[in-house]
Amino acid sequence: MTRRPLLAVVGPTASGKTQVSLMVAEALGAEIVCVDSMLVYRGMDVGTAKPTAEQRDRVPHHLLDLADPTEPFSVARYQAAARAALQDIEARGLRALLVGGGGLYYRAVADRLSFPGTAPKIRSLLEAEAGALGPEALHGRLAAFDPEAAARIVPSNTRRTVRALEVAAITGRTFSDHSANWGTYPEGAIRVAGIGLSRGVLYRRIERRVQQIMPGLLAETRRLLDRGMGRFLTSSQAIGYAESVACLQGRIGEEEAAARTVRRTKALARRQMAWLRRDPRIRWFEAGEEGAVGAVEHVIEHLGGRDQTATLGGVRQEA
Repeated sequence: MTRRPLLAVVGPTASGKTQVSLMVAEALGAEIVCVDSMLVYRGMDVGTAKPTAEQRDRVPHHLLDLADPTEPFSVARYQAAARAALQDIEARGLRALLVGGGGLYYRAVADRLSFPGTAPKIRSLLEAEAGALGPEALHGRLAAFDPEAAARIVPSNTRRTVRALEVAAITGRTFSDHSANWGTYPEGAIRVAGIGLSRGVLYRRIERRVQQIMPGLLAETRRLLDRGMGRFLTSSQAIGYAESVACLQGRIGEEEAAARTVRRTKALARRQMAWLRRDPRIRWFEAGEEGAVGAVEHVIEHLGGRDQTATLGGVRQEA
């Protein structure tokens, strides 16, 4: 029996893919599998634009709230959870719809990449070194051992630098060796719709979103700090949360926290688009200032046509 291809809706942050994915999932009778490295953390809802309770009532969502912000979470752990979710959905005779901004978590599910394990003690030592010497020193060590990986990682991204060095310590091979096949995109395994929009429109949507969420994000970050989030590198350095921590600790004001969050979010969107544009399997559908609702019918047609038992419900405009 031929296995049906996976279905996916992808696009940069703030592109409007959430509203599109809800309408597409309803039309296809599908369940959504979230492919995002930050949505796995419980309590990190505002800054990650996590689907609301109302949206989850409309369409079942998988791979949300898998870990506390105070615990490490690896792409290998995510991949195992994703495979279990896909098997469950398929066993019930339903379709899964992957939704995310691209990147490693998306490829981990879409293309079944393999990942080395983790070594918490080694990672802790590397994180302590980064804290003591600074991220640039750690990045310099990576550049000496694996210049190809270092060239792809900005020095300030301590999380990725630590992971590359951790893999080297565990396996004795460079991170680049392990990622050598990531530049291939197997045909037939997945059918993908991309939500694209001009850079100017995307930037304005990002600016509006950050202004809207900033008060709630500060309140959420305060609660997370009370739970100990500040001691953990990945969650506390997430976009919006790092800036909120600095604001709550009195190191910057609210306006500066918002401005930095906007800058980092725009940079993330650029990286996401660069990553996604390399995938020749994606068929792009253009969105405007108000999102991509007008393209929904075309997305549904591309992904396989409407489930005649499903109805296309209304949707509230969302960033």
